[in-house]
Amino acid sequence: MWKQILSAPFDRDLELAVFDEEGEHALVFPCIKGREGWRNAATGARVDIHPTHWRDWKSERVPANAGKPLGDFP
Repeated sequence: MWKQILSAPFDRDLELAVFDEEGEHALVFPCIKGREGWRNAATGARVDIHPTHWRDWKSERVPANAGKPLGDFP
């Protein structure tokens, strides 16, 4: 279940939902919320995003679903 971004915990691998010019979709890589913003969990690189929702990252999630509507926002 997706949760509102304001409740996102720090220092944990998260799957993020974003709205962009292509609509709503989930990022295909895990991110970590830090004091200075969002980072790619695998590389540590800062990502300039404005997510709307989050859920715990499940390593078995397959990136092939990226770009498809999420559909289960609260």
